[in-house]
Amino acid sequence: MFMLLIILPCLTMMFQPLNAKVEALNYNFSLESLADFFPEKKIDDIQKKYGKSEVMGDKNGIETLKFYVAHIRYKFPVIVQAKDGKILDFFAKLPSYFLHDIFFQSLVNKIGKQKDFRKVGEEAVYSWEQDSLKHVYSAACTITCFTVFYTVFPSKLANGFKPLIVTMKESVPKN
Repeated sequence: MFMLLIILPCLTMMFQPLNAKVEALNYNFSLESLADFFPEKKIDDIQKKYGKSEVMGDKNGIETLKFYVAHIRYKFPVIVQAKDGKILDFFAKLPSYFLHDIFFQSLVNKIGKQKDFRKVGEEAVYSWEQDSLKHVYSAACTITCFTVFYTVFPSKLANGFKPLIVTMKESVPKN
């Protein structure tokens, strides 16, 4: 009798239909949101849509500005370099709750198969070239794979201009 009292509720729970829908948190994020920050876009247009930027620096007439893009209940930073009111490049620190599979597939759908791929440890870096722009995306894996960053800059760099990704790489101390 005692076993029946334990087994019966367990059996009824096992055969109950599950009506839960589980979707990734970035299922409704559109790459078009980041297209607003592509090179040659005007800072004024971005400030109208995303609000006033935070000035991070100004060197040789190139301003480094930080914007925040809202997604669901979170905001993530997008850093841009601009000169004469136009964007030169951007670097987006993507939320770690974005699933890599979904974000990567949206990049492939938009840009095509990546030109280059490198894997170091548990992190991968993908790059594409399209319409004189270089796109670089990074993801990492632990239990699941998640996004790290996405950056876009001109393929042909003007004299003295360094994309944010290069500046960040150079600022990492060498052992």
